[in-house]
Amino acid sequence: MKYLDLTFADPAHNLACDEALIDFCEANPGGEEVLRVWEPTNYFVVLGYANKISLEVDVEACRARAIPILRRCSGGGAVLQGVGCLNYTLVIKNEREGYVGDIAKAYKRVLEPHRKIFTALTSRAVHIEGSSDLAIAGQKFSGNAQHRKRVYSLVHGTFLLGFDLSLVEACLRMPSRQPTYRQSRSHESFLRNLLIDSMQVRKALRIEWKANDELRDFPHERMEELLINRYSRSDWNSRY
Repeated sequence: MKYLDLTFADPAHNLACDEALIDFCEANPGGEEVLRVWEPTNYFVVLGYANKISLEVDVEACRARAIPILRRCSGGGAVLQGVGCLNYTLVIKNEREGYVGDIAKAYKRVLEPHRKIFTALTSRAVHIEGSSDLAIAGQKFSGNAQHRKRVYSLVHGTFLLGFDLSLVEACLRMPSRQPTYRQSRSHESFLRNLLIDSMQVRKALRIEWKANDELRDFPHERMEELLINRYSRSDWNSRY
């Protein structure tokens, strides 16, 4: 597996980068899988592919704070990105080419190793909750989503390390769909920070996924193409 530690100042570039990576791997199926980590320095909302803005986001609150609203290629719910939120991206080969398979099984393939990592880093019992969350004592610190193609799948997610949870409360509405274990709790009651150093997490992820070598052949052209034709366009970000 190749390793890429790359964060862009522009939020849209970070989303375009993820999709460019799976497109690159899909076009070169003999190549290695990829682990990317990135940590934004500014705040922005990211909608899941099919989310409706009016249901998931307080648009006026975001506008008042100059927080842009973008849309990603994967499913899942809306999230607020920003300082104190470490992100990972895995581009991994499907079990069988062309086989979509069981979504829960695909999540477990990624979340079980991550559960073990954070159990070790926090010395706390970490559980897989809902279909795609990691939590400690019923409080979520990691949300995850997927985008699947014929040969490869993109699984990416967040780790809350030292995030401003009050800003999540201000910018995101109660999700239109929520896991049973949430029990209608507010964002601030439902979420938690791990308060651990992001470099520790980066190192642990790289060891766990055996991402020994740096990714050299980064698909810049595909990323810029996606940025121009999708992630910088209002007809993509505001489509629902």
